[in-house]
Amino acid sequence: MSVPVAPGRLPFLGHTLPMLRKRFEFTANLRHQGDLVEVHLGPLRAYFVTSPRLMHQVLVTDAPKFHKGRMYDKFRPFVGNGLALSNGAFHLRQRRMMQPAFHRDRIAGYANIMARAARDLVEGWQPGEVRRLEEDMQGLAVTIVGEALFSTEIGERAIDEARRSVFVIIKNGMLRALSPGFVEKLPIPANREFDEAIARMRAIVHEVIESRRDDDIDHGDLLSMLLLARDTETGEPMTDEQVFDEVVTLLTAGIETTALALAWIFHEIAANPEVEQRVLAEIDEVLAGRPVTFDDVPKLTHLARVANEVLRKYPLWLVMRRTAEEVELGGIRLAPGTEVILSPHTMHHDPAHFPDPERFDPDRWTPERAKHLPKGAFVPFGGGIHHCIGNHFALTEITIVVATVCAHHRLVPDRPVRTKLTNAAYPNDLMMKVVPR
Repeated sequence: MSVPVAPGRLPFLGHTLPMLRKRFEFTANLRHQGDLVEVHLGPLRAYFVTSPRLMHQVLVTDAPKFHKGRMYDKFRPFVGNGLALSNGAFHLRQRRMMQPAFHRDRIAGYANIMARAARDLVEGWQPGEVRRLEEDMQGLAVTIVGEALFSTEIGERAIDEARRSVFVIIKNGMLRALSPGFVEKLPIPANREFDEAIARMRAIVHEVIESRRDDDIDHGDLLSMLLLARDTETGEPMTDEQVFDEVVTLLTAGIETTALALAWIFHEIAANPEVEQRVLAEIDEVLAGRPVTFDDVPKLTHLARVANEVLRKYPLWLVMRRTAEEVELGGIRLAPGTEVILSPHTMHHDPAHFPDPERFDPDRWTPERAKHLPKGAFVPFGGGIHHCIGNHFALTEITIVVATVCAHHRLVPDRPVRTKLTNAAYPNDLMMKVVPR
């Protein structure tokens, strides 16, 4: 059995150029080639998965047979071997040590940070002013994750540095991940900005860790949990380098996805009057004029569906895995070390499972409709042993922020939004007018 090769392959560059030029269109068209399609990233041959069945196999059923792939290798020398990048026994050890930091009781405490930060933001808005909402949501996400990580005074400097550097790391890191190896050595501004941002983050985070290493007090923040965690088998703590790797991972992974979802959710609420009406009515009924709390989150069921639909419509474009042993995938035997490309965006926009996929329809997520989705069709937080450890944190944050904003204001589009593509669709110039309710 042979695997079809994606069209548009170029000498030396392979499919990298057409992938970067057309992105979502390029990968969406691969589903017409078959369940598994051969794609070349420069000289590297990889296999692109287009079916939910194979997606579920890679992420869940056969997850131990796969390690993080080439895209993650490009990040590891700079942001370390944190939970989002690590593999095998080390990954499982780190996940066990970090799991208590994301227990329901801890998230309830972080919810207070989320609510306060959201209130502080909207209290600074003036009626009738036009806000660049993607910047507001990025700043808010940095504040929330930063305060959840660092509760002490020195942590404020780390939060300020995160505001300055995290999005530089995310944006330019993706360019490196998809480009041939020589590109990262070129003396171009993107490389210089990336290297400088990494160096600044490394310096301040290590300073914070050093200031807290001999402090056995649980400050109620994520850093305390990382420093106090012990391996259940050896009783050993994480090294400073391991703590650094996890802190930077939480900053980068915990900020981008949530900021992106928050910006798009306000855009979609404003663009769909019926959705807005139902969201506002539910928030008014549940909150009855008081501030949102952690206990309100499960009661905001329609808002949860709106959040799910945003995560469906605006997910990551690509993630990668590498076979750690021989694997049969789609009837093909893949040798150890074979790169496999997964696209949440392609999966979430497959009309076979999401009819009229560009339409924003929160009712896709009613229990009656959602139960018919095949496993692997909806993977906003990955799956299996690498399922995002912060998924409940992110969903709680999205709900609390949206409920806080919508309880006081409507956000009305001031102009059409432009879209900027990296490893996801970013809103660019999402200008929205503040209208008090």
